[in-house]
Amino acid sequence: MGIKINRSILFIVTCSAVGVILGGTASWADSNSCLQAETPTNTCLTQDPTVKTMEGMSSGLVAGAGAALGATFHLNRKD
Repeated sequence: MGIKINRSILFIVTCSAVGVILGGTASWADSNSCLQAETPTNTCLTQDPTVKTMEGMSSGLVAGAGAALGATFHLNRKD
């Protein structure tokens, strides 16, 4: 039982970390493409890219942790 719990925690932490990386990267790329557009929008010019990246990272954390919790719950129910 202890090994399953440790494996589940490792899975959740790993998925959360991947979510943070992917969410931050996607938000950073979006803010860069927004600033490089021919006619950037007003919200693009007023929003701080660092804040937008942090928002993407937090969204990725929640998405990764949620997906991992759902997958872990599903696997534990099968056993």
